[in-house]
Amino acid sequence: MFPLVIALSAVVGFKVIKEPATAESAPTPTPAAGRAASPLSVGEAPPGAKFAKQVASAQLPDGGPLPGPGKGTFHVVPGTSPQVGKGKLTTYTVEVEDGFQPTGGDADFATMVQATLSNPKSWIGGGQIALKRVDSGKPDLHIRLASQQTTRGPQVCGFDIPYDTSCRLDDAVYLNDARWERGAVAFQGNMLLYQQYAVNHEVGHFFGGNHLPCSQNGGLAPVMMQQTLSTSNDDLADLTTQNPQGVVVPHDGKVCQPNPWPFPVAGQGQ
Repeated sequence: MFPLVIALSAVVGFKVIKEPATAESAPTPTPAAGRAASPLSVGEAPPGAKFAKQVASAQLPDGGPLPGPGKGTFHVVPGTSPQVGKGKLTTYTVEVEDGFQPTGGDADFATMVQATLSNPKSWIGGGQIALKRVDSGKPDLHIRLASQQTTRGPQVCGFDIPYDTSCRLDDAVYLNDARWERGAVAFQGNMLLYQQYAVNHEVGHFFGGNHLPCSQNGGLAPVMMQQTLSTSNDDLADLTTQNPQGVVVPHDGKVCQPNPWPFPVAGQGQ
């Protein structure tokens, strides 16, 4: 998965972590890495990247009309959670842009985010990260649902390439409502899996995660693969001919299965 943007890519000084393309290995993110200040947006399309050709899998799927533009400001959705996971505690708020109404409403979005991050297959599964949702004070992380128009803005994820993506910018994750409502081609219409992926991928950037290619043909994609664009290394290699992170996707014919989880197998991170 740019104010220069990476809605699937890199940030100066980002700590790279290894993540699994298969069930046999697991990432070990460092919570402090996600808090390093950076002016760059990190997501799925690297800033300044050159794109050799259009790739069908990167197109936004067809669907119903999307909500109109928001105001560019955000409100916190009320709700808290107990601490989940062990290790360094990260607090987070769930927020929705003012002035637009997402399909399903604020509460549905917040419920999905909290349920995803509370799942032992998410980032708490590595035994190093604890999470707690809050709705007041100063959280470590803001998880925001933003309108398509706001997400494309140069101060958020940007739109240097004609694909809707999400991104992480400093202590905020911006989830693009267009993708939240329509998903990605690689997920074949499974919106639940895509939404779980979007949350975990962008939060993974906050915890220091870099992009990864498919490593085992037919295996599960690493959650930090740019699955919004494709689960095929050839597609990603064709799409991106320059990557400022130095993460080179090999043109090796490998295609992974879509996967929304950092730790897709129970007990994998222990």
